[in-house]
Amino acid sequence: MKITYFTHSLQSCWNHGNAHFLRGVLRELAALGHDVRALEPKGSWSLENLLRDHGEAGLTAFRTHYPELTVDVYEPDADPVELAGDANLVIVHEWNDPGLAARLGAARGAGATFRLLFHDTHHRAVSDPDAIRAFDLSGFDGVLAFGETLARVYRRWGWGDRVWVWHEAADTRLFRPPADDPRRDGLVWIGNWGDGERTVELEEFLFRPVRDAGLPLDIHGVRYPTEALATLQRYGVRYHGWAPNAAAPEIFARHLATVHVPRRFYKTLLPGIPTIRVFEALACGIPLVSAPWQDSEGLFRPGQDFLFAADGEQMTAHLRAVAADPDLRAALVASGLDTVRTRHTCAHRARELLQVAATLGLQDTKESAA
Repeated sequence: MKITYFTHSLQSCWNHGNAHFLRGVLRELAALGHDVRALEPKGSWSLENLLRDHGEAGLTAFRTHYPELTVDVYEPDADPVELAGDANLVIVHEWNDPGLAARLGAARGAGATFRLLFHDTHHRAVSDPDAIRAFDLSGFDGVLAFGETLARVYRRWGWGDRVWVWHEAADTRLFRPPADDPRRDGLVWIGNWGDGERTVELEEFLFRPVRDAGLPLDIHGVRYPTEALATLQRYGVRYHGWAPNAAAPEIFARHLATVHVPRRFYKTLLPGIPTIRVFEALACGIPLVSAPWQDSEGLFRPGQDFLFAADGEQMTAHLRAVAADPDLRAALVASGLDTVRTRHTCAHRARELLQVAATLGLQDTKESAA
């Protein structure tokens, strides 16, 4: 099968978490024998920021760890139908221009033979619904939503059984425990400051508990404004700036544990959707303690795969326990690894996508020209 994915960027993971998942799932599809293409517009926001901050060296990690993936960069005014070519399945991520989706949808509605899916991996459908409603999806065959609560939004918008839940997952070809367990020390958090969606929560569930537990904290991420950096300094946090996603396994391997602090929308309006960092951290074999969110889909075994903290005081207690108890750390690692490897790898998601394609009438065949 020929699969074409229109992404914001495959090359850059600068404040672009979907690239983590997309890289993993595309290479799993390629490993199954399918012909996969990633298309990204020239001058994408994420890539421009990466090159501004780090130059061509910022692309080294992607090129080193994903040699089997190639990216076709197109001019923004290019015809997406021509770009799709003879693809059997075309997927459009929601960070694309609505005009691109409209032209592909019009072609599909006029009889183009490819199947066309919209992939939503963000909270804008509830936080900024007009931004999503700007997409004319009338010619699309269906929607891939990265959680059940988001899928329900599309069902309310009339998609019925043409919306499929397609969770993110860990690329276990890259995200895995270290071969030799190195010396571990302190806590680490890999995440971006963003747009104030969890500022209060970060202080309550990360900065203050780590300080009160008497543990050092390292942070990697981007978009930290002056006031955020001042907060980190006040709590004695060691801030390291951007790290390529491919470096995360090595970063995790140097630390005792990590923390998950969901963005507010994934706790309130879209409960049940974890960020990809939860999957990746568990796949790397690092103990995880999480701020509250509702695992409404039963993706994990809370209390076994990771620890939940109801408030900052309980977070402090959990962090102290994890730091002091190697048996607790080992139990969390073993359980988390088992859940990810059994249910939440990019290989699992590749097979799920092929099942969706089969529902749309596409056979699970290898590259059609083979």
